[in-house]
Amino acid sequence: MFTGMIEEVGAVSRKQGASMTILAETVLDGIQDGDSIAVNGVCLTAVAFDSKSFTVQISPETFERTTLGGVKVGDAVNLERAMAMGDRFGGHMVQGHVDAVGRVHSVQNQGEFALWRFQAPTEVACYLVPKGSVTVDGISLTVVEPMADTFGVAVIPATLEKTTLSKRCPGDPVNLEADMIGKHIYHYLARQNRSDISVETLARHGFA
Repeated sequence: MFTGMIEEVGAVSRKQGASMTILAETVLDGIQDGDSIAVNGVCLTAVAFDSKSFTVQISPETFERTTLGGVKVGDAVNLERAMAMGDRFGGHMVQGHVDAVGRVHSVQNQGEFALWRFQAPTEVACYLVPKGSVTVDGISLTVVEPMADTFGVAVIPATLEKTTLSKRCPGDPVNLEADMIGKHIYHYLARQNRSDISVETLARHGFA
């Protein structure tokens, strides 16, 4: 389990077959074989490490369903260690199980802040509600104005400074994970003989 609070930006130093090695500092503190580390929002297992890097192995399905297949040596990646019991909970509950790959739609600067919009496939868009949570490349963000196939997030300068989001441009792919609680609510209501659960339906039940 993660929170979507990025601890540091690492860099891919090696990628061969199913293995990828990432240069890092913070997430190496106390690392052990088998530890979970989110890489651009994808929960991966550390299979080896040294004082400057760690190595993960990536399954064909993960390559296919996330942006990791397109990551190249030298690329920056968002990193977060799995939560430890008793840690501060600064973001929201993130599983590191990417629901779909979306794309940056537009960026509108608003003074020091910026409104970013992302294209979201149906398997993510159906779960998004105003003020709800969403994970973009592992970053916990708050949903603004969700529409049929896009949603917005207000990005503060610190987020741009401490994550890879500043390197993204319109058209770039991003990993998306919808809020876990929202997904459970959606599917619970769907099982109650409701064929179409909309944002309005969720609102009537007090979930939006």
